[in-house]
Amino acid sequence: MNETANSTESQIITARLMQGHRVASGLNGNPRFPGGTLLMQQPHFLALGLDISVYHRGTLNVSIAPNIYWVVKPRLSFRNVKWHPVEPREDFSFFDVRLVGPNPNPVAGLIYYPHPETKPEHFQAPDVLELLLPFVDGLHYGMELSLEIPPQQMIIEPPPDPALNHD
Repeated sequence: MNETANSTESQIITARLMQGHRVASGLNGNPRFPGGTLLMQQPHFLALGLDISVYHRGTLNVSIAPNIYWVVKPRLSFRNVKWHPVEPREDFSFFDVRLVGPNPNPVAGLIYYPHPETKPEHFQAPDVLELLLPFVDGLHYGMELSLEIPPQQMIIEPPPDPALNHD
């Protein structure tokens, strides 16, 4: 369900925590990404001005289904990042996000968005966002979370109704 708290300042959405590919954290044990992709990307992002060491070394994957998202204007974008010795260069964007529930104290972080057009594998469904946050105790797969995302950076909305397509 998409709930807009204030269309010019923020949008509060409901998301469900789900298990991801476990590549960012390295928990899938893939030897191509020792310690996980975030650990390997960290020095490259830092050289470009973004310190992700302040976040937990893994992404929280959340489904915003049935909604989907549209990129408007990322907070940061990095092009042609060569973070791996043999994998191709990738583009990345980052968007502000705040976890505003279920915890009483909001937690600020970023939406981590490897651009699908440059990403070689481990694609996400169109309703899945990857969050970079400090470690948050008490989270578990399947639980509902409330997220605040600036609509100036990313729009969350229901998918287009195919019944309305008259082509």
